[in-house]
Amino acid sequence: MPRKVTIFNLKLHDFRNYASVGLGLDGRNVVLTGANGAGKTNLMEAVSFLSPGRGLRRAAYGDVAREGAAGGFAVFAALDGMQGEVEIGTGTETGEEGQTRRLRVNGTPARSLDELLDHLRVLWLTPSMDGLFTGASSERRRFLDRLVLSLDPDHGRRVADFEKAMRGRNRLLSEPRPDPQWLDALERQMAELGVAMTLARRELVGLLSGIVEASRDEGPFPSAAMSLSGFLDDALEQPAYEIEETYAAVLRDGRYRDAAAGRTLDGPHRVDLLIRHREKDMDAARCSTGEQKALLVGLVLAHAGLVAGMTGYAPVLLLDEITAHLDEGRRAALFDRVDALGGQAFLTGTDRAMFEALGDRARFLTVANGTIAG
Repeated sequence: MPRKVTIFNLKLHDFRNYASVGLGLDGRNVVLTGANGAGKTNLMEAVSFLSPGRGLRRAAYGDVAREGAAGGFAVFAALDGMQGEVEIGTGTETGEEGQTRRLRVNGTPARSLDELLDHLRVLWLTPSMDGLFTGASSERRRFLDRLVLSLDPDHGRRVADFEKAMRGRNRLLSEPRPDPQWLDALERQMAELGVAMTLARRELVGLLSGIVEASRDEGPFPSAAMSLSGFLDDALEQPAYEIEETYAAVLRDGRYRDAAAGRTLDGPHRVDLLIRHREKDMDAARCSTGEQKALLVGLVLAHAGLVAGMTGYAPVLLLDEITAHLDEGRRAALFDRVDALGGQAFLTGTDRAMFEALGDRARFLTVANGTIAG
């Protein structure tokens, strides 16, 4: 059984519609109910800032700070995490390069936001993800990379470094006479990083597929068949160094084509995550809205189980408006699966009755106009 990570104190300052609010928790799941626009998702977003990145909305930092606030925002959490009890403070400050996000762990400045992954893993499912199967491939890549990052803390840096090298190559190719040695160096870097990214993605898909297969008969959620397509699909069974040589050659041979296109046409940035409804053998994009929601819920829960199994700690789950498109049976099954994971979950909705099946497994709070009661 994985150990539990528990957030027992959460404070926000100048965060969205919260001027200042503190919330003491008792380790149970947390259900936040209230009218639309009351601030439920804002509170969930604050918890999502306990992970690297820009949170569950992927918002610009300037948009997160409360309107009219003199400075940036701040989020403080006290938790019993993967390295014991810890106090985490994160927020933004304005400098010469605009707003930047800072992190302090037990009052000490952290070297990078990735240090958050030493203490907890935060996973989320939001209404904006409901269109994952029918939306652009870039959204599925971003979703996939978040899944990888929760198991491989170095993945985010590899992705960022690859994109930086690719932008440098694109700029160089736009010049009348690009330096071939600089191009060779950038393409070598792209090959090393791109292949590492792809192998990490493939490993995640393989591990997650195993979890999905093992839990096919455990409830009413359909299982997802997953695969990757769009980058060296026929070469990925070779040793990594051979794949790197293959991709470097593809980049070298494609310089004129990429220069004409104004972008790099081959690489891991073109990969798509393909998902099918296994029981129906149907592309997820062709399934009904309810089936797509159930597929996504099942996939996120399977990933949470994978994270718990590989790290030994259950992740903190953020499930925003989770009951939408789920019937009563699937709602009850969802709550049982969340409870069985052994972690702490935050759930939101407008109707408290939708969560009654949780009973005393959750603490129910009411959110209204930037205040929390219950």
